[in-house]
Amino acid sequence: MEKDALCRIGIMGGTFDPIHFGHLVLAQSVQDTLGLQKILFIPTGDPPHKKHQSVTDAARRLEMVQLAIEDNPGFACSPMEVDRQGYSYTVDTLEQLKVQYGSMCALYFITGADAIVDILVWKDVARLAKLCQFVAATRPGTDKEKLSNFLEDLPGYLQKKVEIIQVPALEISSSDIRRRVAQGRPITYLLPKNVENYIWENKLYQQGVESNETND
Repeated sequence: MEKDALCRIGIMGGTFDPIHFGHLVLAQSVQDTLGLQKILFIPTGDPPHKKHQSVTDAARRLEMVQLAIEDNPGFACSPMEVDRQGYSYTVDTLEQLKVQYGSMCALYFITGADAIVDILVWKDVARLAKLCQFVAATRPGTDKEKLSNFLEDLPGYLQKKVEIIQVPALEISSSDIRRRVAQGRPITYLLPKNVENYIWENKLYQQGVESNETND
């Protein structure tokens, strides 16, 4: 952790289609473990990695995130990627945040251990490594030996920028929630009640789901 930083902010990016308790538990665990002043949720506007999938309108996903975190003073939400034109890339977002918060504020980009193994194909990863510390969250069942071997094979400038944190396991995924809604099955206790109400009131996810969805 960057001890000399005047502030430390965690960045939770994602489609959040919809946001659920798994996202919130992950954010809270990382915040507590690293002593971060704030977790900033940033819903993706036009995600390039999901160009072949149907994604709920960004404004709707933003509203669900705002509802989910409204009672937690340590959580905040930014519309920067929703407002941005074109595809949303992490490096662009972090560069914007560095300008917004200043060079003495340390940014911690939070992702899953399953996603960190693709870090070498992220856009401008060398630049990313200068902008933030990566926090890779593992859960029970994660192949720690495989993950450790992967990290050892990373270029030196990346090895020291990845921090592994184990978080409680919640077997919840956005894709499963979407399937449940499409099938008319309950989603209570999988996500905040106000988000559940929003989904039913706005008739989201009731037109079926894509067969090639990933768990998010």
